[in-house]
Amino acid sequence: MQEEILRLQNITKLFAGSKIPAVNNVSLRLKEGDILGLLGPSGCGKTTLLRIVGGFEYPQTGEVIIGKNKVYCPVTWIPPEKRDVGIVFQDYALFPHLTVTENVAFGLKNSNQISLKQRVSEVLNLVKLENFGKRYPYELSGGQQQRVALARALAPKPKLMLLDEPLSNLDIQVRLQLREEIRDILKFAGTSAIFITHDQEEALAIADVVGVMRQGHLEQIGTPELIYSHPISRFVAEFVTQANFLPALRQGNLWQTEIGTFELEENHAQDRGEIMIRQEDLILEVDGDADADAQIKITRRHFLGREYRYCLQTPSGREIHARTMTDIVLPEGTSVKLSIADDAVRIFPE
Repeated sequence: MQEEILRLQNITKLFAGSKIPAVNNVSLRLKEGDILGLLGPSGCGKTTLLRIVGGFEYPQTGEVIIGKNKVYCPVTWIPPEKRDVGIVFQDYALFPHLTVTENVAFGLKNSNQISLKQRVSEVLNLVKLENFGKRYPYELSGGQQQRVALARALAPKPKLMLLDEPLSNLDIQVRLQLREEIRDILKFAGTSAIFITHDQEEALAIADVVGVMRQGHLEQIGTPELIYSHPISRFVAEFVTQANFLPALRQGNLWQTEIGTFELEENHAQDRGEIMIRQEDLILEVDGDADADAQIKITRRHFLGREYRYCLQTPSGREIHARTMTDIVLPEGTSVKLSIADDAVRIFPE
């Protein structure tokens, strides 16, 4: 059974001069060996929460427990250097005058020379930079610099790693490659981690658990599959999934929209809501019999390599989107019928 590596209890942080908390009554638990992806738009409080865990910000209320150690509560505060956490910053923060080996060894000052060299060699092998020890940061690519920063943070074998948008300064191809490598490296090292990002795909790909933050609140936390398939609010659905939202009226278990009627078992007191349909759940079929006033038309088609993204105009003039595989190509201007499985539809009250 996995033990807890981190527990946050009722954490609230209010900056001086602000009436709105940057972090508002957040509680969560992280199991040993798991990676938590904290996801949300800029200003939602995710980096502030990370800094509270690291000891760089004081919350007004709550408790922070790392492993079995209470590192913050109203009567206790443990400084960052004694919390047994490793930190990887967005800008790498490498020492330009030190070689790769010297950067990685920086946090191992209390080790003897033999164990220091052995540990530096281990982590450089882990991040696939075993032949780069004598180079300086300016001689490395952005992705290689980020690997050095990761190796330096891992070298002291911390209980918990904190990564603050570590891939945001890299180009898309390097990001795609490095996000897979970072997960593999953390898993191989057996290190628990919190990974901050505003990139939905990145969070879903790297994390074992995803937390979505909004205006200081932890809106939802769960597995990537749960967050994507069963968002609990319109905000989570809109931020995490590529979804369409359509006004809907209820009649019993049926919800009527301009593109069709759906039978949903979800109980809601209201008779109005919004239907959520993910883009990939829309199935398009040519409709040659539709009345002009009831037509759904393809207005644009975008080729995305492995799929097409269609922009559709509903009878009311609303724009919705569908993603399909490339085996069927429909021209712009085509009238289409839409099919959606009832179990792929969610309803959010108005």
